[in-house]
Amino acid sequence: MLRRSLLKSMVAAPLVAASGAAVANSGKTAVAESDRLLRPKRLVKGMTVGLVTPASNVWEDEDIRFAIDVVKSLGFRVKEGKHLYQRTQYLAGPDAARAADINDMFADSGVDAVFCLRGGYGTPRILPMLDFDTIRRNPKVLLGYSDITALLNAIFLRTGLITFHGPIAAQNFTDYTLREFTKVLVDVENPTLLGAPPPFETAPGRVEKENRITRFRGGRARGRLVGGNLSLICSLLGTPFEPDFRDKILFLEDVGEAPYRVDRMLTQLWLAGKLDQVAGIVFGKFTEAETSGNSFSMEHVLRERCAALSVPVVRGLMIGHVEDQTVVPVGAMAELDGDSGTLRLLEAPLR
Repeated sequence: MLRRSLLKSMVAAPLVAASGAAVANSGKTAVAESDRLLRPKRLVKGMTVGLVTPASNVWEDEDIRFAIDVVKSLGFRVKEGKHLYQRTQYLAGPDAARAADINDMFADSGVDAVFCLRGGYGTPRILPMLDFDTIRRNPKVLLGYSDITALLNAIFLRTGLITFHGPIAAQNFTDYTLREFTKVLVDVENPTLLGAPPPFETAPGRVEKENRITRFRGGRARGRLVGGNLSLICSLLGTPFEPDFRDKILFLEDVGEAPYRVDRMLTQLWLAGKLDQVAGIVFGKFTEAETSGNSFSMEHVLRERCAALSVPVVRGLMIGHVEDQTVVPVGAMAELDGDSGTLRLLEAPLR
């Protein structure tokens, strides 16, 4: 289920209280950027990938088995999270169980990387329960997107570990997605372009006008990458897990959000002073947007909210809820060229 449709079906439920130790751990200060960044090992065939469900679960167990087959097809062994098959309404089991699976995968020396089965809803609920000390001592690739945005940015903030906004396990890897996955996580090409739209498709009935770059503001900027799903980034504002926006290249995407709701969230970032802090903005895909005849277009909203900024702003990279999807390393240094409409990774995010 997509994030928006899932949220519409939610009912009120109390948050599970974190333990005293978990709350104490969540109060630790963010890692200063002057400290050494943590780069996980690049992926090599034969490695073991831990499969976890930090937010929602898929509907059927067969979908989990499909995800396991996908990871195996990439050349990796799979270790299932202890609570991988649990479901508690719109959550993949209790908060403590979902957090425990992440902590256990990072603590397990036999696990080389951690992939998320899917997004959905629930990752912010488990942030106070994460063992950031264990994660810092055992740097590994962490991959996912959508609701996983909260997890990716909180871990980078608290530990300095570069994390990866990219495909979930329970999806097909198109040729494009596989190429992007390989060049960022396996071959570790450096420097490399991130999310450049694929060539126009000429197959009958295939419309590719969406795969175009819109240049809202020109110029060049360098900074470390933060961001992901716009709704999740806004949900972190004012919390101990709010990203550090200063001098960052902020990338944003969303799904199922009408232009007025995107307007509201960007306005929140603007009123909070966050858009004035960034070095540049990359808008990915805002798919399945609900529009009506009296609505501003999505392009209008994105352009207007950034009109007063003096930083490069582009729209249209392959970031978000799309089949052809890139991998964006949260925390890595990149260059945004607003004139050419490109995002270039300037350093290897892995070792």
